[in-house]
Amino acid sequence: MSITVRQARSGDQDALALVGATTFLESYAGVVDGGAIIRHCAERHTPEVYGQALETRSHALWLAEMAPGAAPVGYLHLTPPDLPVETRPDDLEIKRIYVLASLHRSGLGRRFIAEAVNHARAEGASRLLLGVYQGNERALAFYERMGFDKIGTRQFDVGGRIYDDWVLALGV
Repeated sequence: MSITVRQARSGDQDALALVGATTFLESYAGVVDGGAIIRHCAERHTPEVYGQALETRSHALWLAEMAPGAAPVGYLHLTPPDLPVETRPDDLEIKRIYVLASLHRSGLGRRFIAEAVNHARAEGASRLLLGVYQGNERALAFYERMGFDKIGTRQFDVGGRIYDDWVLALGV
């Protein structure tokens, strides 16, 4: 199994939307109501949403592809921070690190964190911020291993239901 990580580009929106919806379903089936998952993915994991992100100068995305065939298996999305915590002018937000469940513990998440840190440093950022569902113990343990600290909370709407997230930060 060989996985390539590259900067996402125009034309990748279908692959990003597929990974986004698939990983959201994998992560939250049995936690979030099925109808809410469907509504959330129909609103936030569409090719149009990802196409707009790819065209937005302040956003940066990376796509992971598995060989042979370049099947999309994960992505990283960085943005200016949009979190209800005190932010610094040079902060960046990890909007999403999504990796197919079959590739958890493969090192792909670590590769995405390394890409995020490298990009943040190149942009002159001092911190990476992110929000993660408080009940997602696997993700919380991963981010803790990567050195992130809890700095606040936020509420996150999934298909009309509100869930509590931790806001985490990593100095870069």
